[in-house]
Amino acid sequence: MSRKVLIAGNWKMNGLMADSQALAKEIAVKVKALRPNAEVLVCPPFTLLTTVKKALRGSKVMLGAQDCSTFDKGAHTGDVSPIQLKDAGCDYVILGHSERRTDHKESSTLVKAKAESALNAGLKVIICIGETLDERKAGKALEVTSKQIKASVPSMSTASNTVIAYEPVWAIGTGQTATPDDAEEVHAHVRKVLAEKLGKGVATRMRILYGGSMKPANAADLLAKEDIDGGLIGGASLKAADFMEIISKVK
Repeated sequence: MSRKVLIAGNWKMNGLMADSQALAKEIAVKVKALRPNAEVLVCPPFTLLTTVKKALRGSKVMLGAQDCSTFDKGAHTGDVSPIQLKDAGCDYVILGHSERRTDHKESSTLVKAKAESALNAGLKVIICIGETLDERKAGKALEVTSKQIKASVPSMSTASNTVIAYEPVWAIGTGQTATPDDAEEVHAHVRKVLAEKLGKGVATRMRILYGGSMKPANAADLLAKEDIDGGLIGGASLKAADFMEIISKVK
């Protein structure tokens, strides 16, 4: 079954208003001209959501956030609720990114709770999973990703409201990248686990992105794999030329 490719840019903790506005406008203009066979999403820091939303106005480029609270409102200083993200114009929110799991000790249980809150608020979610270098060396990549899928993905997830992003932690910002065959092995396994959890019909239609340093040089080979349905792009999404070159590889 054909799945619409999604290319999502995760800007992480980068950008100020002026340069982010310029980047978003450039991406919007180039996406409009290219008319890619893919959906395009950018996820800036919280402080830039309104600025980037305005810069994307009139384009088909979607807006996402990088995290959200499990709560809708209340005494939760420093948190941002999914309802607030929806109100700011977000379509998606990234949850369970390896940097959140590592830096903030986020568990899969917490990721699932955040996903449920986001889905209830009308947001779509990108739920991240992936193994560390030690886990891969120990031959536990499939075991780890299985556990994360089972514990992080809500039962209310569907192919239309949830995307999975496989991000081998050892390949993020290190210059290392999983080979297309390595990535496909995990993606195919994740789809099988999703089928066990949500049903084969949902799993067949649900998109699984590769998030381990996809860039112009490797995008075509990765996107050619059967179970790789797009990319969660980090550093390469901060340069419009690189981001657009990745998008142009979608067939």
